[in-house]
Amino acid sequence: MPSSVIRRFSYDEPHRRLRVTFTSGDVYEYDEVPPEVNEAFRAAFSKGRFFGPNIRDRYPYRRVGKAFRTH
Repeated sequence: MPSSVIRRFSYDEPHRRLRVTFTSGDVYEYDEVPPEVNEAFRAAFSKGRFFGPNIRDRYPYRRVGKAFRTH
């Protein structure tokens, strides 16, 4: 299901880093995310509802930029 909060995400398994692009265009990276959390996130029906309690503020993170919008 498309998310009203999360535009896309990717996971770098060797570094256990989750990169999330929000619909606002903000891009964040979350470190030390276990592969099983990534898999559960990928499988979640609602990405936004999963993200809040399971990823946000649970892992070290940083804002890495702003994605450009394409129309």
